[in-house]
Formats: sequence, C-alpha cells, structure tokens
Amino acid sequence: MSKNFNVNVEHVTRVEGHGNIVLNVEKGKIEKIQWQVPEAPRFFEAMLRGRQYTELRSITSRICGICSIGHSLASLKATENALDVNISEQTSLLRHLAINAENMQSHILHVGYLAAPDLFGVDSVIPLVGTDHTDALLKIIKLHRLSNKMSDLICGRTVHPIRLVVGGFSAVPTEKQLINLKKNLVDSIETTKNVAEVILSVADNIPDFTRETEYIGLSSEDEYAFYDGSITSTDTGVHSDNNDYKSIMNEFVVPQSTAKYAKHARDSYMVGALARFNLNSKQLHPLAKEIANMFGLKPISYNPFMNTISQVIEFVHNIEDSIKIIDQLVEAVIDDTEKPEKINADEGMGVGIVEVPRGILVHDYIIKDKKCLHANCIIPTNQNHANIQKDMEEFVPQIIDKSKKEIELNLEMLVRAYDPCISCSTHYLDVKFV
Repeated sequence: MSKNFNVNVEHVTRVEGHGNIVLNVEKGKIEKIQWQVPEAPRFFEAMLRGRQYTELRSITSRICGICSIGHSLASLKATENALDVNISEQTSLLRHLAINAENMQSHILHVGYLAAPDLFGVDSVIPLVGTDHTDALLKIIKLHRLSNKMSDLICGRTVHPIRLVVGGFSAVPTEKQLINLKKNLVDSIETTKNVAEVILSVADNIPDFTRETEYIGLSSEDEYAFYDGSITSTDTGVHSDNNDYKSIMNEFVVPQSTAKYAKHARDSYMVGALARFNLNSKQLHPLAKEIANMFGLKPISYNPFMNTISQVIEFVHNIEDSIKIIDQLVEAVIDDTEKPEKINADEGMGVGIVEVPRGILVHDYIIKDKKCLHANCIIPTNQNHANIQKDMEEFVPQIIDKSKKEIELNLEMLVRAYDPCISCSTHYLDVKFV
C-alpha cells in the first residue's frame, strides 16, 4: 500500500460510548497515533456530595447500565466500611451470586454480539442469521436471557438493582426459586460448551500480538476474586491494604482524552478478564480450567485480544460458582425474613472494591452525619485507556504493510478486545476561561 495514508475512525463501533482512532503515516513513518476519548464528562462524584448514605448506591448504579450491579456493590462496601456495618454470610453469598450474574450478562453480550462478528468476518451479528452459525447465535441469546433472569431474581431487576441495600437485601429469593435457577444453570453448561467450541473454530482469526505489560486486579487465596480480595499486580504482587489504592492506581490526564489515564509500575497497566485470569487462574472451577486448556490460554498471557477468550472462560466459571453458592444457601436454609444489618457509626471513611466485567472498580467515600462529604470512583475502562494507547503504538508497526482497511479493522478489534465502557470513564474536563 501507499507509504502515505491516514486512518480516522470516528467513532469505533460495537463498543459502549465514543472513542476515536487516529493514525497518520507519512513516507512510511508513523507521525501520529492516538486513542481519543471525546465524551463529555459525567460528574457522579459531585452528585453524591450532601446525599444521605442510603442514596449513594442508587445514584452510583446509574453510572453504568452494564455494570450497575457492580457499582451498587462497590458503593455498598464503601458505605458499610465507613459506617462500620457487618454483613451476614447469607448476604455475602447472595452478593457473590449477583456479581456472577452481572459478569455473565456482560460477557456473553460482548463475546456474542460485539467481538464475535470480527472473528466471523462480518460487520454485526445480523449477517449470521440464516447461515450455518444461526444455531450458535440462538444459543448465545439463550445464555444472555438466563443471565438477565438471574440478575432479576437476585437483584429485583436486570439493570439498576433495587434489592441491594446497606447491610443486606430488601428481599431475597426463595429456596424454590434458587433450586429452579440451579437447574437452569446446570442445563446451560452444555450450551455454553457448544458456544465455546464455535468461538474456538474461528479463534485463528485472533491477531497474534503480544506486548508485555502489568496486570492489576483482585486476588484471593480462597476464590477466583470478584467480590472480595486484595489488590494484586503481576509486577509487584499482593498489596495488603486496599485503602491505599491511590498508590497503585495513579491517575493522570492527557490532551486527547476527557477520560483520565492510569499507571503503576510501568507506563500503563491492564484490568479486566485477562488480568483476572493472569492473577487467579489457579482458582478457576474445573470446567472453566478445561475451557482455558481448550483455547491453550495460560498465565501470563500478554495478548490483549485474549481478553475476549478470558471472558468465555469466566462465563463458565461463573456458572459453576453460582451452582456451588446455591447449594450452600439451600443447605444453610435461606432466611427470607433476614433484615439488613444495623449501622454502628454516623461517620467514617470507607473504600469499596469489587471486580466488574471490565476490571477492578473502586468507590471511596467520606461520610459525616450519615451524609457523603466526598466521593472518588475509579472506573476500569479509565484504567485501561493508557494500555490501549501503548498497545496501538506497538501494534501498528507490526501491521503497517497491510491494506488501510485491514489496519483499520485490526485497530478497531484491539479496542473492542478491551470491551471498553467509554462513557463511564470520562471524569476530566479541560475548561478554558476567556
């Protein structure tokens, strides 16, 4: 192809929010390459100031329609830490179920509807209808519906949960409902394996690209960490004090983005399913380990495109984990009369950290007289932006001899592999007063 060309993608499709790719090549030399975020900022932290502690979860769940359960749980953990609230074992198990449901919801949406078309060589899932892949598409829809129903059962509705409250739940599912959910989860295992096999059949279309970077997420000796764990880095190991998250997640701003970037031991790091796999793969349930072996994925993988495959693996793990949790709840005899735990303080500082589909999420509150004085939220995609930029800088020289159309597609695929939630990450505004 010509040694002089420009790639301007405005905006990348099949992602949440607006992000641009700009590439300028002159005489075979890369003059400019940028991952740009032009979205208007959303001031959720400011909205929390002066609000009663009971309102914080409901407001922050609106940060993201995809991760509303995760934002709710991070908010509750921060509030409960600030006000010295201890939750029951039943509440902990149900919250684990809730976060599994959200992860399943989001992962099957991304794998099936947003990333898979790239692997099949089509622009969307629509052209797959009426082809040999129709059955696989129907199975993806079936799994997505199951995930939505699971979210409804545990949280009261699919998006923006209503049952999650400070200290517990306002209502809980019955034993009969949980047993029925378990049956549906068990029945979905074969369907999930079939979908994984279909993805495997086109996995050769995943670009063979690696760039060594740092991976950060929660880890635990007890489980594949989603709800509980310690902040952990593949570079620097386990950090024992989660309240000291700012020493790890160092945010900064760049001119081309209304979203902050983040770094730690290197110029960038990655969060999300691949980061969790790299940190926690030993804690996967048996079938999830089989799926990982099927794809040949082993830690530490430095190929960002394998984030999508990690989502497939996590989906399987979430099913297995949910079945295990339901057995625990039923064996203990679920108490549908349990009330939320009492509040032991009127003020304090609390940090709540969970893993949502796109990576590690932090909510940090200062509460006084049961009202929020200060809030800070660090969003997963916000932490991935710098890594996307660094990946592009190293990826383009490796594909620069391809056609312009192929380069554009490969760069879009790279962004989509991160499954970004771009709108949620915009927390910075450069105001010029005249």
